[in-house]
Amino acid sequence: MITIKEANTPTLMKSFVMFPFELYKNDSNWVPPLIQDELDTFDPQKNPSFSNAEAYFYLAYQEGKIVGRIAAIINWEEVKHQQKSKVRFGWWDVIDDLEVTKALLEKVYALGKKNNLSYVEGPMGFSNLDKVGVVTEGFDRIASMITWYNFPYYKNHLEALGYENEKEYIESHFSFSNVDIAPYKKAGDLIRKRYGYVSKSFQSTKEILPYIDEMFALFNESYARLSSFVAINQIQIDYIKEKNIKLINPEYIKFVFDKEGKMVAFGIVMPSFSKALKKAKGRLFPFGFLHLLRAKKHHDEVLFYLIGVDPEHQNKGVTALIFEEYYDSFKKNGVQNCIRTPELEDNVAIQNIWKNFNSEVFRRRRTYTKAL
Repeated sequence: MITIKEANTPTLMKSFVMFPFELYKNDSNWVPPLIQDELDTFDPQKNPSFSNAEAYFYLAYQEGKIVGRIAAIINWEEVKHQQKSKVRFGWWDVIDDLEVTKALLEKVYALGKKNNLSYVEGPMGFSNLDKVGVVTEGFDRIASMITWYNFPYYKNHLEALGYENEKEYIESHFSFSNVDIAPYKKAGDLIRKRYGYVSKSFQSTKEILPYIDEMFALFNESYARLSSFVAINQIQIDYIKEKNIKLINPEYIKFVFDKEGKMVAFGIVMPSFSKALKKAKGRLFPFGFLHLLRAKKHHDEVLFYLIGVDPEHQNKGVTALIFEEYYDSFKKNGVQNCIRTPELEDNVAIQNIWKNFNSEVFRRRRTYTKAL
């Protein structure tokens, strides 16, 4: 007997957030989120994603015990302005019982049918800055703070229920010690002279803040051609500034400007917080924040979180300037390993950026879709 309850009270929402802690407690590759961050993400009063989306959260019970969870989401920007008749599902975690998955997904279907939508896709969050995809390969490596992790049977559940592959993502890594910076320095000198580009690095978060709005405007422009992309609005940008920028070392945010002073490229890299988050066990206090601060200052692994290049400048070698700047920062901080976070496999522009780095794919993930 499976019972589905909507997580519509603080107590139930806390249970929604805590269920993966129990499910993955014996899996060393799962990385716990910060509990309060998760609660804030699901709070319409705190998360500006609710300004153009709606979401409902469900828990599955068997014999009084929680055995699964799921979020049913409609991004109305996507539906109304991009004409994508889609209901999303995300934050899906479940025991290895197909009937539990089926019961949870019925709630997603009900929301889609109620709003006359045509198909379901997931797992995915509210927007492109949320986590995405079911892991299909690469279960032997620790996850990151910006990705979901899951057991191998998740894929089997969806395929057994008639879901089809929608989008494929890859995660890769390369050794910093194998990077030959000489070609990038040479290219950087040439394109500076030819196009008048100016690269900019920072020493403090305060220095970065005046550029954040322009950076996200460029983010929207540079990713607009991707089939999965939904632009983020100013309210969301302000939220990100407040919530996330402080986690990033200022020296790991790089900008490139043209000779008129317009931003044409940016890069955001984060220290790997995976091990620190495991030590924190979801809580900043009393000692969790110390683990995160230590990882921010002392780390040998980094995540390439976002790189964006103005479409008009994508074939001018501007990324050489970004990598030249990162090389100096990584060398100073003792970085050994560089992780490329989930990228669409068919994103030719981003794959071309990395073609000379001898990257190795270590994990694959995908979203699945099904007609309603």
